[in-house]
Amino acid sequence: MTEQEEKNILVVKEYMQISYDPERSSSKNVAHLVVSDNKFIAPTTFPDIHNCQAYADEHGKLMKSINDLRITEINYLIAKDDQVALRYSAEGSHCGQPYKGIQATGRKAKWTAAALFKLNHEGKITLFIKEWDKLSMWKQLGFRLEEATKVPSI
Repeated sequence: MTEQEEKNILVVKEYMQISYDPERSSSKNVAHLVVSDNKFIAPTTFPDIHNCQAYADEHGKLMKSINDLRITEINYLIAKDDQVALRYSAEGSHCGQPYKGIQATGRKAKWTAAALFKLNHEGKITLFIKEWDKLSMWKQLGFRLEEATKVPSI
């Protein structure tokens, strides 16, 4: 592994740590890790979010509802040139604030997700693509499945 690939992994890990910290998940706190015109792609999970800062903000809202949400394991992590890929397992309980009008269910969920990142030569994130087992999570938490199965417009 090259020195740049190792640095890219550290940037991605820092971004994920901030995004999964209910006290820090915000656009302000990830701004130093991303280029200003970055792209975020997650059409089946966050169809209305289009950059990494907005994702951090939206994920912060989710964590106010699932306030013990955490990554339990990084199952797969690899870097090649300017790209970093990871697959991880996470868990959490809906014991916090209402989420999209749904009062806390107290139910716990476990799920997996994958994240693909592209970074520039300065080690800043230019692209983040996220795939997440949202349907399984929503079912376990007792959330309305209409949102989890909504097909994005193309």
